This record gives sequence, C-alpha cells and structure tokens, in this order.
Amino acid sequence: MDRLRAMRTFVAVADAGSLSGAARALDEPLTNISRLLGQLEAHLGCPLVIRSTRRLALTPQGEDYLVTCRLLLDDLESAEARIRAEGGELTGRIAIAAPVAFGRLHVLPVLAAFLQRHPGVEARLELHDERRDLIEHGIDVAIRLGDLPDSGHLALHVGDLRVVTCASPGYVATRGRPASPADIASHDLVSFSGPLGHQRWSFSSRAHGRETIRLTPRLQVNSAEAAVAAAEAGLGLTRVLSYQAGAALAAGRLVTLLDAFEDTPVPVHLVRWPSRIGNPRVRAFNRFAADALRARLAGAAVAGAPA
Repeated sequence: MDRLRAMRTFVAVADAGSLSGAARALDEPLTNISRLLGQLEAHLGCPLVIRSTRRLALTPQGEDYLVTCRLLLDDLESAEARIRAEGGELTGRIAIAAPVAFGRLHVLPVLAAFLQRHPGVEARLELHDERRDLIEHGIDVAIRLGDLPDSGHLALHVGDLRVVTCASPGYVATRGRPASPADIASHDLVSFSGPLGHQRWSFSSRAHGRETIRLTPRLQVNSAEAAVAAAEAGLGLTRVLSYQAGAALAAGRLVTLLDAFEDTPVPVHLVRWPSRIGNPRVRAFNRFAADALRARLAGAAVAGAPA
C-alpha cells in the first residue's frame, strides 16, 4: 500500500463526504478510492468511516486520524513548497476562511489581487460565520472578528471594526432618536442570531461604561444582511458591525444612533497554526493580506464610514 497516497485519499473522502466526491476531486476511478480507503482501514485495524446511502460519516478513530493526516500532509507540502520557492515562483494551494459578509466584501478582493500577483497559486475560500477548527477543515489562514480565545493560533491584528446601532431616516423622523440604550425598549427592534446576540444588546464605552439591554424584537432574522435590509425598510432599529451596514450608511439609507454609548473596537485578526509558518504561500498571503486589510479597514471604525 502507498500509505501517503492512501492518507491523501482519506482526507479527500472526509472533505467530500463521499467516495464519489473524492474520486471527482482527485480525478481517480471510484474503484481506486474504495480500494485505498479499504487498505488504509485494514492497515490500521479499524474503520475510519461509516458508510451510508447518503453521506459518509467519520468514526471517532477517523476523526482523530484525520487531524494527524492533515498535519503530516501539511508538513510535507510545506517542505516541498519551501524547496520550490527557493527556485522561483510560488505554486500550490492555499485555503482561507472568513465570515460570510466580511469575506465577500473584503477578503475576496484581497485574495483575487494575491492570485493575480502569483499565477501559480490556487486557492479555496470558505465563507461561514461560525468559527471552525483550522486543522480539521484544512484551513491555512482564517480571518476572525472579535476577541480571540486562548489557543495555539498565531494571530496578527490587522484592524478594528465597531458596532453600530442604526435605523432608516424615515423611522427616526417618525419615532425619534433614542437618547440612551434604555430608550430602545420603546422602539421596534430587528435582531439577528449572530455574534451580537438576538436576546440582549450590550453597549460599552469609556464615557458611559457597560450597559446590557434585554430585547423584545419585533423581527428576528438569521443574517446581518437581512437585519440591515429590514432596518432600511423602516422596520426598526438594528445593531450590526460597521462593515455590515457600511454601504447603507454611506448612501444615507441608514443613520447611526447611540454612538456615544459604543466606542469599543472589535478587533480583526489573521490567524494560523504555527506549523504553517514555514509554508511560503501562507507566509506570502499573510503579509499581503495584512497590508491590504489594514488599508481597507483604516476607516471602518468611524461611524458612517463604508467598510
């Protein structure tokens, strides 16, 4: 058995969720995928996947072995990439993860510029709002918003956002401006299930300290884009990160409220595992993205600035 090839096959099966998906990703016959996976399981003496008619699921042993495979394959790829880079142009794949709206507005243009500069590099961009494990999902660099928990990640601060409470000019003209967070209880509210919460809003500022308001929203949605659209339609106040409402604020479709009660920055970081330091592609992207994102986020913490 070619153990390295079998490990790559197992990782492809785990990523694709099926043998046929792995066969397409690797451009291999389905029989080869099945044979290599079976040989690997026989070598280890335990099943790695649970086969069903719909989708494969990893066994506990498979989940543990997947992390090991990713680390070993990443180390090997990093070593090969370093050797190739010494002789010239960057080549190979890089995987990036970012929150959905932030990734679409900011990370995708940065990644596109990086790929134009390095035509030998291929990329995968995953956009999702939940924080996923980098090794488990094969991510080289992730963009994280907000405070970071203690972990083994290397983090590079690239800028700050801020939280904004906003509403449409028409709503404000009809219902007035809240003078303090306590006043929002008398207003219609649009909340969404995200990092800012849909049951409580917490305001924090140097001048006024911290105040948490329990919500009784008129409308609950499951995305910031929907919350911004609802606020633009005059359905009430919403509370989002500055970049999420940037276009609407710049165009005057929304106005900010309670700015004096929220001046705490929301940090933006590039994070990666220490094992990815030696990969020339990851190193190059990290430097490029840090400079580009700092430039893009320079005005994002200012109320009303497009982000």
